[in-house]
Amino acid sequence: MSTWGLKLGVIVPSWNTVMEYEFKRMAGEGTSLHAQRIRHTADTEENVKWLSTQAPEAAELLSHAKVNAICFGCTGSGFLKTPQEDRDFAVDLQRRTGISTTTSSASIVEALRKMGAKKISVASPYEPWMNEKLREYLEADGFEVVAMKGLGTQAHGSVQPEQVKALTMEVVRPEADAVFISCSNFRTLDIIEAVERESGKPVVTSNQAAMWGSLRGIGDRRTIPGAGRLFQEA
Repeated sequence: MSTWGLKLGVIVPSWNTVMEYEFKRMAGEGTSLHAQRIRHTADTEENVKWLSTQAPEAAELLSHAKVNAICFGCTGSGFLKTPQEDRDFAVDLQRRTGISTTTSSASIVEALRKMGAKKISVASPYEPWMNEKLREYLEADGFEVVAMKGLGTQAHGSVQPEQVKALTMEVVRPEADAVFISCSNFRTLDIIEAVERESGKPVVTSNQAAMWGSLRGIGDRRTIPGAGRLFQEA
């Protein structure tokens, strides 16, 4: 019989079908996942910004379940803030609920730092405008983007893992310290370790980093098979 010992809360855009699936796979036995959705059906800058305005209410509702940690899981929404604004946003949500809180975007930059990365290759499903916001966010936090490619689609969740892997290998560069695959609605868990083997570089993804940030924020130091070097080394 498994022991139920941990409850994780995530806030996701309503069209996201991947984050809960990958979080639950990483969480394994004994950890439950509790999601709150925010209406979202199109990636425009206005719509993506609006998601953050709804996060306080979503976090409050998750707090009713007495979850141990909350992650705001819209990666793109974080990129429309400055890195400091993004961190302050998580602090405000935590102050409102009294529950350890992170954002996927803040967890990503912390994960990249923990892996010693300064120069980064980036793959995403995004359209060009969102990739530029992503580049600005990373560069504002001191990283150098050496290569970046997006698929130019809003159907993020429909992209198959083999397509994600092919895209990712296209951006790998010898000078990159790490590879970052962005978007919490992008299927990456099945290809992290394959990309690490073939590229020789650590891989950070939105969902993997969000899980890592959520767990490390409450002192949970577990390793997760299949989730790459981040969980083994950081």
